[in-house]
Amino acid sequence: TKINSVKYAGKTAKEALEKNTALSRDYLLTITDRKGNSFSLKGPDFSYEYVSNGDEEQILKRQNAFTWPVSLFKAQNYTLKGSSKYNDAALAEKLKALDIFSDDYIENPEDAHIEIKDGEYNVIEEKKGCKPIYDSILAEVKDALDNELPKLSLSDDCYEAPKITKESDTIKNEKEALDKYTASTVTYKIEGADEKLDSAKILDMLSISDDGNVNIDDAKVTKYVQQLASKYNTFGRKRSFKTSSGDTIEIGGGDYGWVVSKKNEKAQLLSDLEGGKPVERAPVYEQTALYRGADDIGNTYIEIDYTKQHMWYYKDGALQMESDFVSGNLARQNGSVDGVYKIVYKQRNATLVGEGYSSPVSYFMPFAYNVGIHDASWRSTFGKEIYKTSGSHGCINVPPKKAKKLFLKSTLEVTSFHINVTNIYGVCSTG
Repeated sequence: TKINSVKYAGKTAKEALEKNTALSRDYLLTITDRKGNSFSLKGPDFSYEYVSNGDEEQILKRQNAFTWPVSLFKAQNYTLKGSSKYNDAALAEKLKALDIFSDDYIENPEDAHIEIKDGEYNVIEEKKGCKPIYDSILAEVKDALDNELPKLSLSDDCYEAPKITKESDTIKNEKEALDKYTASTVTYKIEGADEKLDSAKILDMLSISDDGNVNIDDAKVTKYVQQLASKYNTFGRKRSFKTSSGDTIEIGGGDYGWVVSKKNEKAQLLSDLEGGKPVERAPVYEQTALYRGADDIGNTYIEIDYTKQHMWYYKDGALQMESDFVSGNLARQNGSVDGVYKIVYKQRNATLVGEGYSSPVSYFMPFAYNVGIHDASWRSTFGKEIYKTSGSHGCINVPPKKAKKLFLKSTLEVTSFHINVTNIYGVCSTG
């Protein structure tokens, strides 16, 4: 016969009581925590004593003397519903002194959260930690003392739990928001290029606030749009151009080319990301050209060679007109502009007014502010080196018949005006 796992075979109720009382004097409670470490509370340290409620007598009364031969082959185990008494203050002091409550030992619980890294997101599971709840531990210890248990494994109720688990609605809502944003891919339709804002890039633009809201990082969107503009803007960039003389030159500057509107593109991109659906579109441009790609001049343009003082007009690659001209007066520092420009408009019967002059012209085609191509009826000769000492105020002077032909043959679909500094060269792509 065992009572509370202690052998009491052949004992009377009085002897059982005395044995329990004696055992209580050496009572030791071993506590195992969540980490698997063990800590001990010694009964004598807090005056622990066993207190009987008469269960020993009741157990003996339940036994049947006539069935004792059967008991030789069948062990009997009983549990006393006794209690104990001890010094509460001393128990509290010894309990609080255990390493379980040491700051160096405690591991705070950590909430589950979503980590965004390298174009992916992952749910990081919560960590239980081992931050003890004193009142809960005390309650379980007292229950063990009352039942004279030798061991106690602390339950989860004895520790502070994470507020957010991987199954929490907070994590679920964050995942739904992330999935919505990453579904908002943007494929930019750019001729000769392949540009896509995919899910991985979108994820890198997102952040999750402490309150669980998924937000678009404004600075990262701004950076992306800036990179988009830097990659696809052709405004002012150098271009490779084959001249009518057969040379291939590098030419840059001017106001012709593609320009992404960073402000409007950013606004449109933010709207796309909020939409939650794939989008295919062109970038939002501030300025466009007639052709996309590295060769945005195309095959319809006006080519102006300042060194040779000669121009050519090509349409769809075919020469339509050529002429000598007179450009800006170098002696008076009125040299004509260089670069790649667009014809802004065409005007009949314009009057060109400047400092100290007013010149009526029949055909005016400006390409750089107030500088343009026009007829110059006051000149009898064109070309050669006239421009060096007797050139214009900056415009390209051409014979009236040539100006008329250029004016009538070209349309307003003008792409660029091209001038090379090294070769003093110009190309104006018209269309």
